Amino acid sequence: MFKQFTEDISGNQVYLISSLGIFLIFFIVVTIMLMLLRKQYIDHMSDLPLHDGDHDAANNLLP
Repeated sequence: MFKQFTEDISGNQVYLISSLGIFLIFFIVVTIMLMLLRKQYIDHMSDLPLHDGDHDAANNLLP
């Protein structure tokens, strides 16, 4: 399937295929980063708008 696209690459199609590759790499990296986040950190960040002034239990939450 990809052989069709790579055989007839000319001019502007290089930009199209490279931008698709960059998007896929970015999407995969962001997905991996989200999978590796700690649940405590996610809970803390989701509670920030509700408890703006509380600074307790905010230490050591970053991965």
